[in-house]
Amino acid sequence: MMKMDEAIPFLDLITPHRELESELLAVVQQAFRTAGFIGGRMLEAFEQDYARFCHVDYCVGVNSGTDALRFALIAAGIGPGDAVLTVANTFIATTEAISQAGALPEFIDVDPQTYNMDAGKLQEYLEQRCTLDGSAGKLISRRTGKRVAAIIPVHLYGQMVDMDPILDLAERYNLVVIEDACQAHGAEYFSKKQNRWCSAGSMGVAGAFSFYPGKNLGACGEAGAVTTNDETLARKIRMIRDHGQAEKYYHDIEGYNGRLDSIQAGILGVKLTHLEHWNASRVEAAKRYGQLFVATGAPVTLTAQPAWSKPVYHLYVIQVDDRETLRQDLATEKIGTGIHYPIPLHLQKAYAGLGVRRGELPVTETAADRILSLPMFPTLSEAQQKRVVDAVAQRVGTGMKRAATTSA
Repeated sequence: MMKMDEAIPFLDLITPHRELESELLAVVQQAFRTAGFIGGRMLEAFEQDYARFCHVDYCVGVNSGTDALRFALIAAGIGPGDAVLTVANTFIATTEAISQAGALPEFIDVDPQTYNMDAGKLQEYLEQRCTLDGSAGKLISRRTGKRVAAIIPVHLYGQMVDMDPILDLAERYNLVVIEDACQAHGAEYFSKKQNRWCSAGSMGVAGAFSFYPGKNLGACGEAGAVTTNDETLARKIRMIRDHGQAEKYYHDIEGYNGRLDSIQAGILGVKLTHLEHWNASRVEAAKRYGQLFVATGAPVTLTAQPAWSKPVYHLYVIQVDDRETLRQDLATEKIGTGIHYPIPLHLQKAYAGLGVRRGELPVTETAADRILSLPMFPTLSEAQQKRVVDAVAQRVGTGMKRAATTSA
């Protein structure tokens, strides 16, 4: 039984590792006994299993989600002189990957109900803020004068972006689409165009995943992967992650040291067998949160779940007025929270040189001032959730608002 004054963590990383301890230690023992620390059977097995999980032909394990994005961009031919369209409501790794590939990030505002890239705003950007160079067949950004070469939609908080219209625009303007699926392991999207459910990481030219410990599928350290159906792209990424080697000491290109080590791959392989169950538990917890909040009538805006979406709730995010006071009050009640993300990227000091002013991304900026992430993990109990919701409701009053869902 949970005590009423027992702390509710924002994330529980202890319980799953305690439950799987013997299986995880067996991975380490296998590595010690075989001296298989880099590459080898455990890595290959995980890559094959995760490719099947994402319904793609290839998976390439790398050192981090940042490397996954960066290597995918480089392998797809994105580099100096190019602009890549993405969102500012994301972790900086998304734009670091763009910059480190030699390209320039440009920002599209987000949908107010899901906080993901707004396909309508993307279309507006392409049609009104770019010029088509007919002779060269290039789309040129009027802001920077650079060729718009790619789009990185970010599947934020465990919910996929509305991909069909984005892919249609990409096809129209000959743009590469690389999914940032670092928070969306197992999320699905119903594509009307394909008339089927599609997995995160399977719809663009490539998908990038992070296995940072707090993710739905988390390593016990740094780890990432690229998923793709393109054999040539997969082969290039395998070379890029390993100093550009096609075979040992034969370097076809200059690459990076971005390999996924065998122990982390083995750990991920063990955890992957539990991921569907863990995701299902998160979905049930999200459903309970919604029911509990509706019952309180508190003025809290919940993230919409469109009919075309099957999210996996990496995070459970609400919007409230006076977010900072609420967060401090919840801390006094021993309830952990997070903010994802308090300062959108276009307003960060690191990107002051881009010249994007406050007010240019109004939906992103409003959300950044009001979003709060509540406790979310597979073993979160109904009693814990009721305590969280009651604590929020007591502090924000009545008259809850709910973001409208959309039909498929």
